[in-house]
Order: sequence, then structure tokens, then C-alpha cells
Amino acid sequence: MPHVVAVVGLTGSGKSELAQLLADRGYVRVRFGDATDIELVKRGLPATEANERLVREEIRRTHGMGAYALLNRPRMDEILALKKSVVADGLRSWAEFVLLKEHYGDRMLVVTVHAPPAMRRERLAKRPVRPLTADEVRSRDYAEIEKLDMGGPIAMAELVVVNDAVMEKLEEAVDLIEREMAARRTLWSFVPSALTSTAFAAGVFIF
Repeated sequence: MPHVVAVVGLTGSGKSELAQLLADRGYVRVRFGDATDIELVKRGLPATEANERLVREEIRRTHGMGAYALLNRPRMDEILALKKSVVADGLRSWAEFVLLKEHYGDRMLVVTVHAPPAMRRERLAKRPVRPLTADEVRSRDYAEIEKLDMGGPIAMAELVVVNDAVMEKLEEAVDLIEREMAARRTLWSFVPSALTSTAFAAGVFIF
């Protein structure tokens, strides 16, 4: 049965890299941030951290704190109806988590990607598109945790990927995700004991 893998994590943790690896395995990637980018283009605004935040906050004022889930869920449903699985790249707020979890239930696996703050700042300073200063990273972290309740989805994730070293960890995480969803399709229940040793060895933790 087609399903949803929702990827959550702070900026620079490696969410998009994990989402792309899943897309390479046949998942259809739905990037929540596309709604922000489209609105920036409509307004003729450059893609700066300040403008992105402005647009994100306006979208949420208009549609509520679950805005990005509401805007993207119809497309996700269309993809699932075509018997394809979805990777939702960029789940952030608690309201988005609740909306999608109530809609999809056990068909959705929430995955947190974690990396230490210093490592995330280094990655974001070096990225070729929209690099961020250390102050911008810190400001965005605080805003996402304080204003979006992003800590909720992170805490409720069923799988945690510690992305602090090599790409192989993310690839092992994709293998683990596929095994978990295969088990759900077969048993439609979650049995963590069967996966604990493999998960720990890969730097991935299942709850």
C-alpha cells in the first residue's frame, strides 16, 4: 500500500538529502517549501531569509498553523491514489503534524533528521543557494521552535536519523524506512524490537 514518509528537522540537518534519497528509490517528493518559493516569485521578491520568513508567516496567518499541510495534502492524496508513495519534505509545525497524522494514520511515518548546531551552521554557510550566516541560522532555529512548535513533530518522530558524518548513514536510514513500511504493510502494526540492533548500528533510532 502506498504511504507517506514525512521528514522533519531543523534547517541544515539533512532533510532534503534524505528526501532525495527516498525520491531516488521511487517516492514522489512533495516539498512543502515550494509554496513559499512560488509566492516569492509572484511578488518579485528575492529569496532571502527575511523575505522567506515574511511569506511563511503571512501564509500561516491566512490558512492557519497547519497551512503547509493543508496546501500540500491534496497533491499528496492524488499521488497516493496513483499507488505511489510520498516523501513530504519540510513538515514543521505541530498543527501540520496533527493534521497529517489524523488524515493518514499509520500510513505515515515521521522521520526526524538531526545534526549538531555547529555542523548545521557550517553546512548552511557553504551551501551554494541561499547561504545563511550563523546569526540567521540561530534566528531561524528559535523562530521555528518558538513560533511553530517544531519541537512537537521532532519529539513525536518514530525514527531519528543522526546525520553527523557520512552519506552512508542516510542511505542506511532509507533502507530502514523501507523495511519498516514493508513491515507495516504486512502486519499493520509497529514492532520496534525486530529493528533495534540494525537501527543502532546505522546511527538511526526507532521508538
